[in-house]
Amino acid sequence: PYTDNILDDFTYFGKEYVEDKYGITEAPNTMDTVLDVASEVTFYGLEQYEEYPALLEDQFGGSQRAAICAAASGCSTGFATGNAQTALSGWYLSMYLHKEQHSRLGFYGYDLQDQCGASNVFSIRGDEGLPLELRGA
Repeated sequence: PYTDNILDDFTYFGKEYVEDKYGITEAPNTMDTVLDVASEVTFYGLEQYEEYPALLEDQFGGSQRAAICAAASGCSTGFATGNAQTALSGWYLSMYLHKEQHSRLGFYGYDLQDQCGASNVFSIRGDEGLPLELRGA
């Protein structure tokens, strides 16, 4: 596989964390849940990259590292709440945390503004019957 078992490991860590702390889809759909779960999974992932430098050799650098941590954080937040919007907020928060720790996400134009939104925005999605998407509600 393209990311070997790295994404799997980070995601399983998040699933087990959520299952032990909240139960699957039992966590409240709040920013506190996003902060808790996404931060825990992101920091776990970044610690693994520091502890095992060969992980980065397996991938092509920071941009893939950022995406894998964010994907695991988003999945784990989704496991916690059962809500796709909070899962997306977990993804965004992970990107911000990665940027703060490493000062960049990757290379070749893999910039924060292209990978992130506001992690505290719970928008009403347009496919839920609302003609216009409301942001920041």
